[in-house]
Amino acid sequence: MTSRTPRDSRLRLVRAPHPRAETRGEAQRDSARPLSAAPGAVSDRRARRPAPRPPEGTPAPAELARAARAGLADAARVARWADAALRPGPRRSGATPDGNGTLSDATAERAAAELGLTTDQVRADWDTARLAGLIEVHGDSARPGWRLRVWNRDDAAVLRGWVALFDAWSLAHPAPLDLAPAAVAEAVEAMPQVLSFLQLSAGPVPVPQLLDLLDQRVTELRTERCEIPYGPPLSPHDPAEEAPLPALLDWALRGLAVVGALTYAEGQATLTPLGSWAVWVKLEQICVAAQSPAGHIEQSAEDMLRGCVRLRPNAARVEYRAWLAARPVGSAVTDLLTAARGEDALLRGLAFEALRVVGAPAEAEVRTVLEETSLRPYALLWLAEQEGADPEDVHLVLSREETTWLWIDTAAAVADHGEAQVLVRHLESAVQPTVPALLEEVRKAGHPRTVQVLVALAAAHPDPALAKAVRRAAFQVHTGGE
Repeated sequence: MTSRTPRDSRLRLVRAPHPRAETRGEAQRDSARPLSAAPGAVSDRRARRPAPRPPEGTPAPAELARAARAGLADAARVARWADAALRPGPRRSGATPDGNGTLSDATAERAAAELGLTTDQVRADWDTARLAGLIEVHGDSARPGWRLRVWNRDDAAVLRGWVALFDAWSLAHPAPLDLAPAAVAEAVEAMPQVLSFLQLSAGPVPVPQLLDLLDQRVTELRTERCEIPYGPPLSPHDPAEEAPLPALLDWALRGLAVVGALTYAEGQATLTPLGSWAVWVKLEQICVAAQSPAGHIEQSAEDMLRGCVRLRPNAARVEYRAWLAARPVGSAVTDLLTAARGEDALLRGLAFEALRVVGAPAEAEVRTVLEETSLRPYALLWLAEQEGADPEDVHLVLSREETTWLWIDTAAAVADHGEAQVLVRHLESAVQPTVPALLEEVRKAGHPRTVQVLVALAAAHPDPALAKAVRRAAFQVHTGGE
């Protein structure tokens, strides 16, 4: 029932339809979270293909999880010690007083004494726990990650933690200082192809064969970048001209062995069951994207997000994972934030949904956009979720002005890509109790799409009196009047 008097109209004017059982979990989202692919906003469905089966001989998930737990047992032990010993406050402050995620000398010595380890072992296990998500560091404080809470009962969480460590193998085993950083970066970028070859070989592969493959891949990468030397030509024996590929391959294989992805001995390398499974998962993600209607994997971040506009949230997340699996995390995060700065509000929301798939590795760069008006509300919500805020309370990190700005931005996304009735239902997510209060704050928000949003809402709303009030507000914003 609606009122003809807009001055005291309540916002909840149209009852939202009951969500279908199959989408209930995703439909019941926090009201302040941006609408990226809400049920009803889009209607296209993509036919689900059968879940792929891992290669024959791959152990069952429970067995893989047991292997992952065994490999991360020392890291989990240090994480549990930190959970019990570093509890002076709710944020475990004091665990990382230097602010960069490393243990202080005093804390490392205390842990070593209580656990019967050396300080170097404690620091190494601490770093492994961070990379696997068993410990989460935020600023100058640390706390146990959610994976630690379910470590003994959730096989999927354990495997995701191990894959996170696998993805960060170059951080778990840093390169020697005598290797040029540019050459190290090339080796890291080339290793996925080496790992794919190991996975397809399904057995030990001689190092010389892997060295030839690494050489070919590095050459391809340089050709793709169209590198043109500047300045005087390098001498034939200049170390910058010929990267020490054997040393790079040796470092990479040792690093992957450290995290448990392969065994490396007697001049050959062999993927472990965990490593083979992880490489297969990533190849499968890439294949899913390659078979998608838009072929997202080779596209730019913006084009990939546009290709996901009409996908359901779960299908879109599959595309994000595949797109991310095909490129370095750092450049992928940068590209997603660049796409989020565009004019399309829906792409802004989708970009941060993709960043949720990235998780903790994106935190540092997301923090750099907090001063950008268009991205600040999204970044604040993203950071709050990363820090473990209750989903029902995450909107509390936004000020009233930021919440209103986000409401307009989300409405702009619906107006551009959704349906009229969805835009009308979007009124329910406003924090203001009445339509006049909402319009008053919307007029002051300074969002560049305010006029278009109000005009679209007026055209879509079935209540003539409310539509007239919204049109009046749009005119006032357009003319700068009161």
